[in-house]
Amino acid sequence: MSQYWESLASRTDCLHSSEELEMAAYRLAVEQVLYYADRNSRTAYWMVERYERDFRQALAPLGIDVQVNRQLRYAYALPKHAKAGAASIAQTVFALVLRAIYDESASAGQLTDDGEVGCDLVELAEKFRLMSGKELPAKGKLDALMETMKRWGIARKSEDQGIDEGDDLVGQPYAVIIRPAIADVLGEAALARLVQFRNVAAADVSEADVVTPAAEEGVSHE
Repeated sequence: MSQYWESLASRTDCLHSSEELEMAAYRLAVEQVLYYADRNSRTAYWMVERYERDFRQALAPLGIDVQVNRQLRYAYALPKHAKAGAASIAQTVFALVLRAIYDESASAGQLTDDGEVGCDLVELAEKFRLMSGKELPAKGKLDALMETMKRWGIARKSEDQGIDEGDDLVGQPYAVIIRPAIADVLGEAALARLVQFRNVAAADVSEADVVTPAAEEGVSHE
């Protein structure tokens, strides 16, 4: 494979070394999304954007498809054979709620120039409850979920890039910034799963209404 990157480097007119190209491919495979808006990903994005076909050919044997959204300037890698059970139920539900919020805002034209959607924690808690039938996880679990969403390239905290929180976030530690690649990472079919999770949550609540107080104290339905 090193010869592959050396061959590609020779066609870049000395703009990029084989090591830089190989590292960009590695980052794309591991991080899943590279955004031009992220300063530490900008160079890697440009390499993938310019040599998209070569990166796609390099990662295809690994079962990874490479695509570039040039309008919103991000590159993403999708596994062709998703691993079952790779995400917990909590992570899946949270990601699906973010995707639904993103779609709502996109339909209303409420996107930033980078195609992102901002959602404060009060709004997130309300929509999470309406969409999933569950309460938004407490701070510790929420922070852990946000770290996962950041790792997947589909959401981040406003504080991650030093965004001015403004008057709308008084008393709140951060806003959730939903990133445009969420529409690619979580396809349309995935949204149907949110209805299933909400129905399961409703069933759990119904069962909880008829159990004894002792059972309620000893069992958690998380």
